[in-house]
Amino acid sequence: MIKTFLFDLGNVLLFFSHDRMCQQIGALCHKSGSEIRKLLFGGDQNLNFDRGTITEAEFLTWLETETNSTLKLKELQTAVADIFTPNETMFPILDELKERGHRLVLLSNTNLTHVNFIRKEYDVLEKFDHLILSYEVEAVKPEVAIYQAALRAIECEPEHCFYTDDISEYVVAGRTHGLQADIFTTTASFLEQMQTRNIDLSHLL
Repeated sequence: MIKTFLFDLGNVLLFFSHDRMCQQIGALCHKSGSEIRKLLFGGDQNLNFDRGTITEAEFLTWLETETNSTLKLKELQTAVADIFTPNETMFPILDELKERGHRLVLLSNTNLTHVNFIRKEYDVLEKFDHLILSYEVEAVKPEVAIYQAALRAIECEPEHCFYTDDISEYVVAGRTHGLQADIFTTTASFLEQMQTRNIDLSHLL
């Protein structure tokens, strides 16, 4: 029996575009989107931001140094975070699961800038009983520490928790911690996964 649902955020509940983020940051730094992508994802600094080991101000200073530019924090925050589109077909599912008495926990690799923007623009985070955010626990998926934090938050045995994520590596890591876990591709596929577990939500699609 599933008591708790553990959801990823990006490309499950909110679609996002790294290309858009890189282009928007590039426009501020007078660099191309590809140059910014190489800078952000070619090293560890973006990951450190998600891990919470550097602050927004430190991230800005690093970016200014690397691009030889002067940036305003609010403009950078918007460029970094205005990249989301809600997967609205999933929101009624969250509400229905909550109404049926399931505990909802979010497990996300994310940063403070993204979370502040999401809280302002959408109500999805308020649907959860607990949030496991990488920058708060100072660990990112698939590191053991972030899953240990999730196991503490689910308030049930791991085999009674279902975890969905769009990245297969993270799903596999979840299974190694005893969670029921399947990869997320579409809302329809999620509903099929529920059907196989005798949870009928088909009326919501």
